[in-house]
Amino acid sequence: MASIKSYSLENYRFRKLLEELKSKVGRGTELISLYVPPGRPIHEVINGLWQEYNTASNIKSDRTRKNVQSAIERVIQRLRYFKKTPENGLVVFCGAIPQDGEGSERLEDYVIIPPEPINVSYYGCSSTFYLDPLYEIIRERESYGVIILDSSEASFGIISGRRIELVREITSGIPGKHRAGGQSARRFERLREMELNEFFRRVAKYADELFLDRSDIKGILVAGPGPTKYEFLDKDYLNYMLKQKVVGVIDTAYTGEEGLREVASKSVDILRGVRHMDEKRIVQRFFKEATLGGGLAAYGEDEVRSLMERGMVETLIISEGVDRMRVTVECGVCSYTDRRTVRAVDLFAFEAELSRSKCPSCGNQSLKIKEKKNLIDDFIELAERYNVNVELISTETEEGEMFLKGFGGIAALLRYKV
Repeated sequence: MASIKSYSLENYRFRKLLEELKSKVGRGTELISLYVPPGRPIHEVINGLWQEYNTASNIKSDRTRKNVQSAIERVIQRLRYFKKTPENGLVVFCGAIPQDGEGSERLEDYVIIPPEPINVSYYGCSSTFYLDPLYEIIRERESYGVIILDSSEASFGIISGRRIELVREITSGIPGKHRAGGQSARRFERLREMELNEFFRRVAKYADELFLDRSDIKGILVAGPGPTKYEFLDKDYLNYMLKQKVVGVIDTAYTGEEGLREVASKSVDILRGVRHMDEKRIVQRFFKEATLGGGLAAYGEDEVRSLMERGMVETLIISEGVDRMRVTVECGVCSYTDRRTVRAVDLFAFEAELSRSKCPSCGNQSLKIKEKKNLIDDFIELAERYNVNVELISTETEEGEMFLKGFGGIAALLRYKV
C-alpha cells in the first residue's frame, strides 16, 4: 500500500494548487508568470526582471504601471532567497488580485518548486497566470518502459506523457530463417533457437538495467512485429518484478524510433486504464472487507475520524468527489467552540443561520465561523498527524462512483479488527 506521500496524494495537492492559481484573475495585464529552468543562474533572471521593470515605466495607466512594477519588485525579492536555481527549476507567480471589486487589489505571490524538472524559460504579463507547463507536469508524471523486439533487434524506450525517448537499441546477430548451404534444416533451427534464447537473455538484462530501479516506471509495454514478443514473454526471461508490471502487448510494424512512436499512439487507452487500476484495487479491497464482514473496514465521517484518533486505521480512502467543508464555530462572548461538517453549497445559508442562533453555553447571539476547511484537506491533515496512509479515489471509474454514492466517499482499511 502506498505511503502518506503516495502519488495520488501528491497529485491531488498539486492539482488543487493549480486550481487555486487558475481562479486568480487580475485587471488588464497585471499578473506576472515567471518560469526559470534548471541550471539558469538566478542573477541572470534578476537582471532580466530589472529590464522588464524599466520597460514597465512606459505603461500609460498609473494604476497598471504601479501594480506591474510592484509585482516585479516582489518577484525579485523572492528570487533573492535562492542562491541557485533548484534542480527542478523554479516558478513564481505574482500580481495584484482584486479582493472585492475595483480598488481592492492585494499583491499576492506564489513560489513553486515543481515536482518534476520544468525546462521552460518564460516571463509574461496577463490577466491570468500562465499555467500550461505545470498542467503538463500532471499529465507526464507517470512513466512507462517500452521493449520493442523482433528476431533481429530490440529497442528500449520511455513514454512519459507526451515525451517519447528512445534510450537503447541492440541487434541480435541472428541469421534469417533461410539456412546456409550444407546445413541440415534441423541443425540450422537448433542453432537459431540457441541464438534466439541468448538474445532474449540480453534483452532481459538490458530491461533490468534500464527499468528495474526506476521508481517512476508505472508499467511495461512489450511490442514488436510478429510473434517474437510473445515468445519472449511466455518464458521466464524477464525479471519477475518487471513481468508483473507488463500492462500491454502491442503489435507494431517497426522497431526503433518509429516503433516507439507507434507504441505511443496505440497505447493511449491502455495507459489510461492503468492509471485507474490502483484505485480500483484499493476500492475493491474495501468493498470486500465491508460486505463480507471481515472487520477490517469502516466508513462514514464520524466512524473513520474516531478510528483514526484511536490509531486503528492503516489506510484512509477518500473520494475526490467529497464536497463538504469542516467548519469551526466559536462564540464571540464565551469560550464555546464546536466543529461541524457542512455541504459546500450550503455554507452561505449555514453562516446566515448561525448569525441568528444563540450560543448553547452563554445564550448570546454571538456565534460565528472561526475557520473553514475542505473536508478532504481536514482528513489528510488528520492522517498525517496519526501516520496513516492516504489514497485519493477519482470518480472516473465505476468503483470510484459507487464508493462516493454508496459509502459517502470516506472510508478506512484497519490495522486490526474493531
